[in-house]
Amino acid sequence: MNKELIIRSSSEAVDFALLKDGKLIELHKEEEKSNFQVGDIFIAKIRKPVAGLNAAFVNVGFEKDAFLHYHDLGPNLSSQLKFIKLVSAGKIKDFSLKTFQFEKEIDKDGIITDILSANQSVLVQVVKEPISTKGPRISAELSLAGRFIVLVPFSDRVSISQKIEDKKEKDRLKKLVLSIKPKGFGVIVRTVAEGKNTAELEKDLQNLLGRWTAMCKKLPTAHHPSKVLGELNRASSILRDVFNDTFSGIQIDDEELYHQTKEYLQEIAPSKQSIVKFYQSNDTPIFEKYNIERQIKTSFGRTVSMSKGAYLIIEHTEALHVIDVNSGNRSNKATNQEDTAMEVNMIAAAEIARQLRLRDMGGIIVVDFIDMSNPENRKVLFEFLREEMSDDKAKHKILPPSKFGLVQITRQRVRPEVNIKTREEDPNNEHGEIEAPIQIIDKIALDLERILKIHKKVVLNTHPFVAAYLSKGFPSLRSKWFFEHKKWVKIIPRDAYTYLEYHFYDTKGNAISE
Repeated sequence: MNKELIIRSSSEAVDFALLKDGKLIELHKEEEKSNFQVGDIFIAKIRKPVAGLNAAFVNVGFEKDAFLHYHDLGPNLSSQLKFIKLVSAGKIKDFSLKTFQFEKEIDKDGIITDILSANQSVLVQVVKEPISTKGPRISAELSLAGRFIVLVPFSDRVSISQKIEDKKEKDRLKKLVLSIKPKGFGVIVRTVAEGKNTAELEKDLQNLLGRWTAMCKKLPTAHHPSKVLGELNRASSILRDVFNDTFSGIQIDDEELYHQTKEYLQEIAPSKQSIVKFYQSNDTPIFEKYNIERQIKTSFGRTVSMSKGAYLIIEHTEALHVIDVNSGNRSNKATNQEDTAMEVNMIAAAEIARQLRLRDMGGIIVVDFIDMSNPENRKVLFEFLREEMSDDKAKHKILPPSKFGLVQITRQRVRPEVNIKTREEDPNNEHGEIEAPIQIIDKIALDLERILKIHKKVVLNTHPFVAAYLSKGFPSLRSKWFFEHKKWVKIIPRDAYTYLEYHFYDTKGNAISE
């Protein structure tokens, strides 16, 4: 398994495409105007605590107030409030918390109006970016994420990632962290820390303590509200969270970003620094070179094509997402309906796991798989879907298939969903829209695969533009079809056809249904 990160920079935004064996699995965009990334820490003032909601609205500089629930205050909020007051007044110069006297923990079932009041200064961290009409969701329980550990100020707990299953390794890491942990800070050990030594964790810890100190120095003169600690740029944060030994390449078309990424990789994985490459080409844009633009066009529509003629229909509503699995009109070697359903469902499960990450879909997702009567098949499908989603770093929960074949998934959403418009202006109708032309090429190829199993000779009639796209150049798409199917497809341009219309005929001129 090879992973590649392809980074495209423009004057307005930076796009990040994560590929797994050449297939697009994640797409992120960092816009210049984005001021509220997950992980950013703000010094802000409470605008209004509301007892009925047991929450407070906080002015963080966004057009809508941020929402701070009582359960997101953290047990040591009183200590944090005392610390801010003393630092702002210049009474604390040592920010290490070694000599800082902690206050009593707040009641976990308390009322927010007993703890917070209007115009009170508080440090808050963005845990969910502004989505739709809602302002950012924030927490007063701060955490600074590093490569191997997460530093939690005003805490004393040490916890190990649940994804590390080896008990001996868990005990080793806990003992190691307890030996280097500074007083007044809690530590969460991340999954990638498995097998790492003291020096690597210590270096990560010192880096995070340096960021904490730099943030505290800003507090005495900081305006309210203002960002006092920004998350890493998106390239570095993606590398911090997903980088591992399976990465085989990082391609970047912006020189400044190339140097930043190379420096960051030098810190976290010096032996892998050589995989960062600066992409220079006047002829082919970077997303075209790695076939990403095509994958975007074919992956973000309402209909998503899969292998063997199967496809998904993805619908979005205000409350949830619905995914319908269809077998398509195809010939199948399976001996019965159950085997066909199982085959299509397994293909769909892999694609659904990819789609959830790719679109960053969150909330409730209901998947309508093709009905299967065999309980053992339903169990195999459920386990396969869980395995396919195991790489997904967003928190999620999957329920087993119901008797109706429905699978319910909840998936954490901390950023707005990636929603890319794949339909384009219809050249035959100035007010209409059509699917992106590249999707029609894929549909023709899928139909052809099915038709050539039955017919030896096929004639394709299509619009002259599409006919030229299929037959010109070397090797042309038609040539590739020949090498794949060992059958030549005759292509006839038809001026009377609309832009995306096509039909198959046999050699006698009889229409073949697509």
